[in-house]
Amino acid sequence: MLDATREALAELGWGGLTMGHVAARAGVAKTTLYRRWPSKNELVVDAVASLFDTLVVADLGSLRADIEAVVGQFADLLARPETQAALLALFAEGTRDPQLRQRIRERIVDPQKHLVVLGRAHAQARGELGPDLDEATACEEIDIIFDTIAGTVEHRLLVSGEPVTPEWIHRFTTLLLNSLPGFSAALAQPDRH
Repeated sequence: MLDATREALAELGWGGLTMGHVAARAGVAKTTLYRRWPSKNELVVDAVASLFDTLVVADLGSLRADIEAVVGQFADLLARPETQAALLALFAEGTRDPQLRQRIRERIVDPQKHLVVLGRAHAQARGELGPDLDEATACEEIDIIFDTIAGTVEHRLLVSGEPVTPEWIHRFTTLLLNSLPGFSAALAQPDRH
């Protein structure tokens, strides 16, 4: 049903999408959809959120490698036409609907911040990042790092329409690492360029 939602959204746009379209495409009754998702907003948010649930951050031995891997995964996901159509429609509608914007934050944005939390924990365990000064500062840094990565990659692919190449990811990661407080550049993987 979530796949059918994304396909229908890409084909019909937000205004044209109805629960009936999704039900027909998924081969289920509309009542089946309504039992699980009381509105189109909730259905579309969950359909988009399920895409991002596939992102993972692995401990690849360095903060540079961890960041480059997750940025590559995110860029690959955003390069898919169904992801682009769904996100752009969702963000556009969210600008007009505060409740939808809140649901986007709760179901898509906030859960993905765990990638930053895990990446920082791996780097701290390896001694690449110093310990957190306090919880409030750590939370603020996590938000900034997440916004920087997500915003930059989304802007490059969805707004500028530019590719995210391995070289671009490497340069972006270098800029990001140089801005992290307490980052020990000596422990990072050597620069490839």
